[in-house]
Amino acid sequence: MKHNHQSMPEIDGFIFDLDGTVYLGEAALPGAVQLIHMLKERNKRLLFISNKPLEPRQSYAAKLTRLGMPTSPAEVITSGYVLSFTLAQRFPRLNYYVIGEENLKDEMRSFGLTVLDELWDQDEHAVIRPTGIEAVVVAFDRTLNYRKLNTAYQALQSGCRFFATNPDKTCPMPGGGIPDAGATIAALEHLTSRKVELLAGKPSSVMMEVALETLGLPPERCLLTGDRLETDIRMAKEAGMYAAVVLTGASSRQQANTATPPPDFIFENLFEMMDFLYKPGGS
Repeated sequence: MKHNHQSMPEIDGFIFDLDGTVYLGEAALPGAVQLIHMLKERNKRLLFISNKPLEPRQSYAAKLTRLGMPTSPAEVITSGYVLSFTLAQRFPRLNYYVIGEENLKDEMRSFGLTVLDELWDQDEHAVIRPTGIEAVVVAFDRTLNYRKLNTAYQALQSGCRFFATNPDKTCPMPGGGIPDAGATIAALEHLTSRKVELLAGKPSSVMMEVALETLGLPPERCLLTGDRLETDIRMAKEAGMYAAVVLTGASSRQQANTATPPPDFIFENLFEMMDFLYKPGGS
């Protein structure tokens, strides 16, 4: 354990990353179940966040509940939810072309956004500008093909807006990783010499804005716990929150000790965090 405070400051809102922090695959990580129950018993406000736009919030809530941490969909936000929420506020009347899977399209439509159907009558190799598209959204899409890439490229060349869910280059899978949204974003940015205008997922400030609005708390009353220094910890510190890294996922102790910005707390796992939280003088 390493921390930059004599005791945990008074925290009312606890935000947790999922993969590598609360669970790994289909198993809760050490201390997760006990800590979540303890926080709920003390009426703390909880929120779980994920960069994955593949599943709706209900699916993550159901998984957490199945693993022994009863959770409602309102306690989960994903990059897909954050993007849909934000676009509905800022650009509610645009026609969106989505490189993404059906769950993301359904989520966007649930916010009243217009998601165009695939333009299957368009020649896969056409140079014509697709009609009706006013904005392109890029997300993790395991059904990505040349037709989709070309449609997005032609639309962006015609001046459409450019939004995305998350910047992850790859998505971890058993045995390795597969290309994620970041790979498609990079391809389109390279092709068009344009940059994504709005990125919803970690480490974007947009995700923290939605998280704080959901919790109804100022950042200085919140603690974000995650396993990735370059996304979870960076995002929390830039938002003005306290940040704790757990060493059960992507980061080593050496990396955590030398990180910029540094986390406020370094814990082996959530058991150690729970012991620190609820020792005499803890929150």
